[in-house]
Amino acid sequence: MSRRPYQRILSKTTWYLRNGRYRSYILRELTCLLVVFYSAGMIIGLAALASGSPARWEAVLAAQQNTPAVVFHSFALIFFVVYQTLAWFRLAPKAMVLRIAGRKVPDRSIVLAHYLVWAALTLGVFWLAGVF
Repeated sequence: MSRRPYQRILSKTTWYLRNGRYRSYILRELTCLLVVFYSAGMIIGLAALASGSPARWEAVLAAQQNTPAVVFHSFALIFFVVYQTLAWFRLAPKAMVLRIAGRKVPDRSIVLAHYLVWAALTLGVFWLAGVF
């Protein structure tokens, strides 16, 4: 009688859907596609600006003002910036263990400090932009 070792059946395409941590990992990794498309758009814009042709630059500006481009930029801002920031702030206490007077600073304090600095910088940028 031959023995066959147990082999767990694992789907090659949906393995990440079974666990919430895997889903968030895949979601974070898929943001690289947003970076590729956003970077390509910026490189095209810089090339048009560097060419010195006002017509090419105006075409790039017009392309970025149409509805799909505005939706993409809004999605990229909300998803990429906010999602990635929240994910990194949650990971910060694990990557940066702080000790003050020999005692470990609580994780919540580190995360809260990150959010406070983020809010202060955002308000500073808004102030410089003349929003306030």
